[in-house]
Parts: sequence; structure tokens; C-alpha cells
Amino acid sequence: MNTQRLLTALALTGGLAFGGFGYWAGERRSVHAEPTTAAATDRTPLYYRDPDGAPLWSAGPKKNDSRRDYLPVYDDEKATPDPLKPKQQAVPSRKIMYYRNPMGLPDTSPVPKKDSMGMDYVAVYEGDEVDDGTVKLSPGKIQRTGVKSEPTERLPIHVSVKAPGTIQLDERRVSVIAMRAESFLQKVADVTTGTRVKAGQPLMEIYSSAVASAAADYLATITSNTVGGVERYRRGSRQRLTNLAVPEQVISEIDKSHVAPVTVQWSAPRDGIVLERNAIEGMRANPGDVLFRIADISMVWALVDVAERDLGSITVGQPVSIRPRSFSGRTFSGKISVIYPQVNRDTRTARVRIELANPDFALLPDMYVDANIDTADGAPVLAVPESSVLDTGRRQAVLVDKGEGRFEPRAVKVGRRGGGFIEIRDGLTAGEAVVTSANFLIDAESNLKAALKGFAEATQQPSDGASGYAMGDHK
Repeated sequence: MNTQRLLTALALTGGLAFGGFGYWAGERRSVHAEPTTAAATDRTPLYYRDPDGAPLWSAGPKKNDSRRDYLPVYDDEKATPDPLKPKQQAVPSRKIMYYRNPMGLPDTSPVPKKDSMGMDYVAVYEGDEVDDGTVKLSPGKIQRTGVKSEPTERLPIHVSVKAPGTIQLDERRVSVIAMRAESFLQKVADVTTGTRVKAGQPLMEIYSSAVASAAADYLATITSNTVGGVERYRRGSRQRLTNLAVPEQVISEIDKSHVAPVTVQWSAPRDGIVLERNAIEGMRANPGDVLFRIADISMVWALVDVAERDLGSITVGQPVSIRPRSFSGRTFSGKISVIYPQVNRDTRTARVRIELANPDFALLPDMYVDANIDTADGAPVLAVPESSVLDTGRRQAVLVDKGEGRFEPRAVKVGRRGGGFIEIRDGLTAGEAVVTSANFLIDAESNLKAALKGFAEATQQPSDGASGYAMGDHK
């Protein structure tokens, strides 16, 4: 009897205990179910993922092939990391705008996805895309692409105008020996074309009745007791000899010796090279016949043909370096003396004259030379390296380094170019840093970002069944 009562009490106590445990457990499940449901209704899912763990995501609710609902993923979810969850969710504190193709293709997605190679799309966070016209690069990308910047500064621009030319004689240093009266050549000196002669060196001996008559008249005048002391008579007789081009030393010899010569020795009027010899011993020379032509080549001209487009940058007095093609590595220095006031209609060039010293007679007439005209005016101007200017032909731009990986494309107006620098006339101020290396890569990056941004704006639409369907097709 006592044993039966004890068993009955134990049964009642156990049933009550198990019933209480069941009530406590049920109450626990109901307490925790309500906050979860409330949290699920108060928060907006970031996206939905496949419940079976497949690499599929959707922007809105949908079912998989097994008719199971996609699981919502929230922005502040602190769950254990899922190997299938995209790595871009590692920064939950910033809002993700969209995802772009990891290979740089113009393909974006509003939700995570993988490309055909299985690579995760890269998240683009709010703030990465700036609207102030600047391009932002990460420090790692700047280091990999080798971006370098230099501050703008003021310095003189050395613009060189190159032009071909030839060596010509100085017109003022050419002498011609010609008779002014009928003459006969009694003797010709041993000089030929190309011979270098000195001033006063004998060239030939001539007989001329006009010269002999004038010499006798001059001798009679200076030796006359009546008119010999009258200066005007002496000067008149001497002038007749001068008019016949009798050399000065011949007239001086008559003054000293008081003898009128029958033949007259003709000498070289200057130092130079015999360019032409027409004198033949025994010949008769008529008035005006050129017997010798002598040129002084210690000073020569370089006549260069400057292109019409470069005429605005050259002026008289600018220094010029002349390099003869016959002498490699040797240069002659001179200055522009004359710019001829005419443009060749066929070649569209203008002729420029440069006077050159030729002490060793290395420069010869008609020799080809190359001229390098320095058009720098010496005044410093705002300039940047040539590599920093992006020139499309119609417009020019530079990339201004704003710091912290931000680069601003800015249109500029350029001027002269030379010495590896370009003059900036408008668009920059002194001290601003401009990109001098890898600027084409930054330009390509900016174009890519502009394309991606435009594509994203075109594809961003309200989350509905259509968007979920579209993303469901990308696996």
C-alpha cells in the first residue's frame, strides 16, 4: 500500500516537472520568436541569398528551384562568416552603392555576383565616387602605376627653330678688277682661281695709252714751276689717274720718283680668294671687262630658309648656332642680321641672314648647313613638363594633384614649347602640382569611372520582381 502511494506521488511529481519544463521551453521559444519577427519587419534586408548555399543572390525576395525562400541578409548582421558570402561585405559601416566588374569591364550590379571566371564583383562604397570632377585613386594604385607630380614654376622657355641653309659670300667683301680704258696685258702673275692673295699683291702688268697719258700729265703738273705749287692743279691731275682706277701705290711712286711709267702694275685690292680669273697674258682688255674677282671669306653669310609658321617667333638679333654638314660636331655662332621681306610662294619659307666669322676659312660658299635659332626672350613664364599635358588636338588639359589620391582634370591654354617644357598661359597658378608621369593611366581611370557611373545610374531601378529576375540570370 505504501509502495503504491509512493509510485503514484513520483508519477505526479515527474509529470508536473516535465509539464513545467515544457511550459518553460514553450515560453522561451515564444519570447525569442517575437523580437526576431519584429526585427525582421523593422529592418530592410541588404540582399537575399540562396537558402541552399549556392552562389546566387537577389535584390528582392524570391524562391529557388526547390521552392524555398531566399534568406535575407542585413547590413548589421554579426553572424559567423559565410564562405559563400561576398568579401565586399567586410565594411558594413559604409553604404554600398553598387558592385563593379573586377576586370574593369563596364558592367555593374546592384547586388553581389560573380563574373564568368568566378571572381567576386568589387563593391563601390558611398564616397568613393566624387562629384567634384576629381579622380580618386588608392595609394596602392598610385604606387603601382608610378604616378609622379611636380609643382609648376616660372622659367624661361628655350624654343629652338631649326632650318636648313647654305653659306654665301658677304656681298660687301667682293672686289672686281676691270679696266676703265682700253688696255693690253703685258704680264700676268702666277695666281689662279682659288688662290689666296693679300692686299697689294701684284696680279698683272698692263699698258694703256690713256693711263700713260694721264700719268705724264700728272708728272708735268707736279714738276711745273708755275702750277706745281697750286693745289687745285695737282688735285685735278691726280683725279684723272684715280678715275682710271690706277692703284694708289703707283701714284705714290710717281710722286716720289718723278717718273711716268709706261706700263702699270695692277695689284689686289683686298685679302681674299681669287674666285675668277679672266686675264690672259698678251690679251686686249676693253673697258668694263672683268679680269679678276676676289672675295674676302673671313666673314660669310648663312642664308637659311625658315618655315612660314615660325616667322612670328624670330627677330633680328637672336643668337643662332650653325652646324656645317661637312664638319660633324663643330658649330659656329652668329646672330640674325636680316629677315628678308619676302616669302617663297613655292616652299612657303622666308630667308634669314646670319653673319658668321670664318677665321680659318672652313666655311666655303654654297656649303650646306643646319641652323638652330634660339627664340627665348629670357623672361620667365609659367611652365610645366611636356609629359604633363594631355593634348587632344583641339584642347589641352593637365591633371592637378589635389593630395590624398585626388586628381583634378583641368583645361589649360598653352603657349610656346621648348627644352622639354610647355608654357601655360591660362588655367594654372605657380606652385600647383601637376602629374608628370602616368597621367594617361589616370585619364583612362577617369573615363572608366565615368562609364561605370553612367551605366550604374542607368541600371539602378526600384527593387521589384524584375530586378530580382535579372540578377537571378547572372550566375
